[in-house]
Amino acid sequence: MIRRIFPLLLFGLSPLARAAEPAPRPNILFIFADDQRADTIAALGNAHIQTPNLDRLVRRGVSFNRAYMQGGMNGATCVPSRAMLLSARPLFHIDEKLTRDETWPAAFGRAGYTTFISGKWHNTPASVPLSFQRARNLFIGGMTNPLKAPFSDFQDGKMLSSHISPKHACETFADGIIAFLREPHTAPFFAYLPFDGPHDPHIVPDDFPVRYDPATIPLPSNFLPQHPFNNGEMTIRDEQLLPWPRTPADIRAMLADYYRYISYLDMLIGRVLDTLDASPAAKNTFVVFTSDSGVARGSHGLIGKQNLYEHSLRVPLIVIGPGIPANRTTDAMCYLFDVIPTLGALAGVAGPKTSEGIDLTATLHAPATPARTSLMFAYQSVQRAYRDARYKLIRYPHIDRTQLFDLVTDPDERTDLIARPEHAARIAAMTAALAAEMKRLGDPAPLTATTPQPAEWSPPRPKS
Repeated sequence: MIRRIFPLLLFGLSPLARAAEPAPRPNILFIFADDQRADTIAALGNAHIQTPNLDRLVRRGVSFNRAYMQGGMNGATCVPSRAMLLSARPLFHIDEKLTRDETWPAAFGRAGYTTFISGKWHNTPASVPLSFQRARNLFIGGMTNPLKAPFSDFQDGKMLSSHISPKHACETFADGIIAFLREPHTAPFFAYLPFDGPHDPHIVPDDFPVRYDPATIPLPSNFLPQHPFNNGEMTIRDEQLLPWPRTPADIRAMLADYYRYISYLDMLIGRVLDTLDASPAAKNTFVVFTSDSGVARGSHGLIGKQNLYEHSLRVPLIVIGPGIPANRTTDAMCYLFDVIPTLGALAGVAGPKTSEGIDLTATLHAPATPARTSLMFAYQSVQRAYRDARYKLIRYPHIDRTQLFDLVTDPDERTDLIARPEHAARIAAMTAALAAEMKRLGDPAPLTATTPQPAEWSPPRPKS
């Protein structure tokens, strides 16, 4: 026995020493879409869209059926959504500019990670260096023509002057991440790729070969020509992208452009994944794909995301990486702001003291494991919602109206159960639970109005 071990000791290869070597810390690649509905991935059930690279992620990891953004206090919901994601704080606790509290990327940097961003930043330029050590090809803003977007780089602690890329914005973002992945890395990395697509305008390079025939795209099952009542945000910019009433032809044309943009994004994601797979980091990187919100695109007679229906709140969420089972789905409920705390747990990184997201590691390793038991949503002061494992209640205080949906039998929220007497006790209990959660989170909005407004609504007359 001594003779067997002695040669190993001479060369410093003791079995005990080898066993004590710590495993290398995992890398993080976080891919974030803008306004991509949860039902726009072929492998998750959409037979009318081409997403081979998102399908590839689905096959390699765990996909969440019930991941949500929590809402927003303004029409540009991507601002609070991104602030919630990076700070892991709920809607009523965030600083939208991300300058007050430490973010999770900053915590990864504090733990020895190289932190890098290439993409859209909508939370004020001053907060970029507070979260990331390096940045390339940043678009500072909300929406723009992606063929004419201005970009900035962050270098030596300073934001450099902007320039116009000759490429589509999303391709420019992907190029930045690809260049970063090809670099030699002596430390683990947290790489963040926040796209500004498929947010409108739905502009894709002319030579991108994937195109959709509007005539072949089905309308959403919950399509309506017009929303049946005033939800408090009927004429915001998003809702004026198409005239009222919404026509099937207009919605199909919009969906054809929207799907084409998603397929274009999918192609770019494929380039990023190919680069990662060819790199030394391939086997030790957690990859996340998700979106900052969904969007209506004809569902319930709406176009935008300024509502609390499933199509606008629910987002795709796919996680792959070491120890994550392949080709699994989970019905565990979570918020977007739970995702990076989970990555922190997987990487052994201590998060900001202000972080409030939960750890979803148990669900990732065993997808049948539940996570949150209920979720609360908000849009400005005009909409509040609460969902449990089965039912969802939406309250419109300004018009004194409530909806109730059974999301198991009616996932598209087509049948309002509010007037059915058998649900009276449930409605009372869920309304009380909503009020209690609002109080816990510090949401000051009332659930009733002293003088309710009329629920009826008529579109504005077209401008001559």
